[in-house]
Amino acid sequence: MAFRGRNAQSGIGVAEQCKTIFTELQRKKVHRYVVFKIDEKKKEVSVEKTGGPAESYDDFLASLPESDCRYAVYDYDFVNAENCQKSKIFFIAWSPSVSRIRSKMLYATSKDSFRRELEGIHYEIQATDPTEVDLEALQERAK
Repeated sequence: MAFRGRNAQSGIGVAEQCKTIFTELQRKKVHRYVVFKIDEKKKEVSVEKTGGPAESYDDFLASLPESDCRYAVYDYDFVNAENCQKSKIFFIAWSPSVSRIRSKMLYATSKDSFRRELEGIHYEIQATDPTEVDLEALQERAK
């Protein structure tokens, strides 16, 4: 497996597929969202799930596990006050309060280096429960 680099704090690398899929979301609009997980055996961040361009924000929220951490990117399309179609990419660090402490620590120590691998993120949201990532939160940030 090809690694771009390893995080010095956590020892977690990033699978090359993560950048490839992110570029497809960013430039080609092939995906609406991507959910990433840390594979503790391989010691790398990998792609867990992708959502097609027609999938809704509810589909995205349903892909986040209730009791385990994940990273995700979501391509949010909206019309601004000047009636122009816009798109903003959100990075979401999902860390539910009920997840294992080891998982929370691993995701927290790997987040910054992983996020730096994904060039073109507009906003970041750290969320511990679904209310922190509801659609209104994205709408408010994207204004």
